Amino acid sequence: MKQCIFCKIIERSLPAEIVFEDDNLIAIRDINPQAPVHVLIIPKIHYPTIEDAPAAVLGEMCARAARLASDLKISTDGYRTVVNCRDHAGQTVMHLHLHLLGGRWFHWPPG
Repeated sequence: MKQCIFCKIIERSLPAEIVFEDDNLIAIRDINPQAPVHVLIIPKIHYPTIEDAPAAVLGEMCARAARLASDLKISTDGYRTVVNCRDHAGQTVMHLHLHLLGGRWFHWPPG
C-alpha cells in the first residue's frame, strides 16, 4: 500500500516518534493526541480494518497495549484502548491500528 501513511512510517519514508517496535508491530505517538499519552499500535502487515486481521494479530496488539501501558506509567490509574472500524466509527487511516490512551479521566459517552 504505497499511499498508506502507516506503511510509509513502517518503511521509514515518513518520520514518527517510535515508542516500540518488533518484527510484527510498531507503536508510535499520535500526531494529534487526545490524551497526555496517545500511542498507536500498528501491525507491520497492512490489514485495512479489524475485520481483516487474524485473531493472533489482534491478540498481540492487545497484549502489547497492556505492556506499553505499564511501561508508560498509565496502567495503575487506567487507560483506554480503541479500534475504529471504517468511516462511521472514525477510522481515518485504512490500516488497522489500536489507540492506547491514558493520563487523564475519560467519560462515556465521549465528549
